[in-house]
Amino acid sequence: MAGDELTASADLSKSQRAYHWVKERIASQEFTPGYRLVLGAIAGELGMSVVPVREAIRQLEAEGLVTFERNVGARVSMVDDTQYRFSMQALSVLEGTATALAARRLTADDLRLARETNERMIQSLSDFDPHSFTRLNQVFHATLYAKCANPRMLELVESEWARLGHLRDSTFSFVPGRAQESVREHEQIVALIERGAPLGEIEQAARRHRSATLDAYMIHEHPGEALGLPNF
Repeated sequence: MAGDELTASADLSKSQRAYHWVKERIASQEFTPGYRLVLGAIAGELGMSVVPVREAIRQLEAEGLVTFERNVGARVSMVDDTQYRFSMQALSVLEGTATALAARRLTADDLRLARETNERMIQSLSDFDPHSFTRLNQVFHATLYAKCANPRMLELVESEWARLGHLRDSTFSFVPGRAQESVREHEQIVALIERGAPLGEIEQAARRHRSATLDAYMIHEHPGEALGLPNF
């Protein structure tokens, strides 16, 4: 009986250690919103079994700092997503314009790189990793807007991308189903640029593409507040 109590006490101590370890990294934004918390990896880092780590995650979930979804696992919650919404709204306008302003400067090699990147994104869907997908997503979009003729516009786009990186790990952690729609829209944008479509049409497609990701997030996380941004 005494041995059982000692074991329980030790597990509690380990659980609290894991709890504080994870909570500190959430507070410092080392683990940003959407970051996947892999229990086995945390247990290995702390030199303990998965059991106390699981208890720590449950405690963080009860506090609203972590969410757990079937087939997704534990991830850091988007505790206050107001700034994320603002950045996505701004980026939809800025990136749409920057993409249109860059369109006539893109070469066949640029468009080939964009398509190759999108193809890698498509291939990754079968073994989906939101963080890697987001990294490829940024490469894809940077390929299309990097030759924007307005340096100030380019500066603003890159600033908002950096800001988003601090606000969350990956939007696709919250709405993984959005990834398949996203790669189809990528191909449509490249096709518009390739055939020399009017710049207004390219801008609108790029803007709606970004807005659709925010809408998907809002429908998932705040179903009563969906913005319908593709029409603004």
